[in-house]
Amino acid sequence: MKSQDLYAAIHKEYKQLKSILQTNNLNAIIEQTLKVHAMVHPKAVSGAKQDTIADYVLNYMLEKDNKTKLVPRMDCDVDLNWAGTEKVPMCWHFWHTYRIEDLVSNILIADKPQIFNDEIQKTINSPITDTGNALEFNEAIEFGKQLNIAALKDYIIAVGKNTRNIIENLTLEQINSMVPEERVMQILRVGGVTTDVRSVWLLVYWGRLTVGGMILTPLTDHHMMHLPPCLNHLPIL
Repeated sequence: MKSQDLYAAIHKEYKQLKSILQTNNLNAIIEQTLKVHAMVHPKAVSGAKQDTIADYVLNYMLEKDNKTKLVPRMDCDVDLNWAGTEKVPMCWHFWHTYRIEDLVSNILIADKPQIFNDEIQKTINSPITDTGNALEFNEAIEFGKQLNIAALKDYIIAVGKNTRNIIENLTLEQINSMVPEERVMQILRVGGVTTDVRSVWLLVYWGRLTVGGMILTPLTDHHMMHLPPCLNHLPIL
């Protein structure tokens, strides 16, 4: 399987998701959301049989300890103006992407506590609790050296399974609604973002989205901003 084939399949289903979200067909929305969500998460999240884009990179980092291999922060300039560095360790992408999913799916959408806690932080050995947006280059390097990838993978799988349960129980009213401001600010209170402008801007962005918008970005397409920079630098595909 070539990386471009993986990307094409995901983009095709994502385009379909965008179209379905314009309808009032709740069952179709949920079904397509889960389909795209499964494609950008480890196969253990959905029970898929084939490795996903996330599996390829996680396996590469685990088997060869390539977690600190430097890759572009993004393959596009979407938010580099809001980034501390343009180069990051490969494992940074996984922390950043699925950490955001935990915060958005639980605190913003489901109005419940995030999965992340002190015990998980200790197991992953992360020196930070936020999404890592504002890390400077040297800080990102040190961050990557410390991470326990096996524990991070367990956290990612737990986050993904939990998100699927949240998606399955959404209503049309929720999907078309924005979340209360107090939920957005709760992310700052629990340390999901910092007060650094390169981090806190996320609250402004998320606060402008409906839940449907969150499905399209933090829960699915955001992964496709951060997984390809890793996969494109793997020698196995």
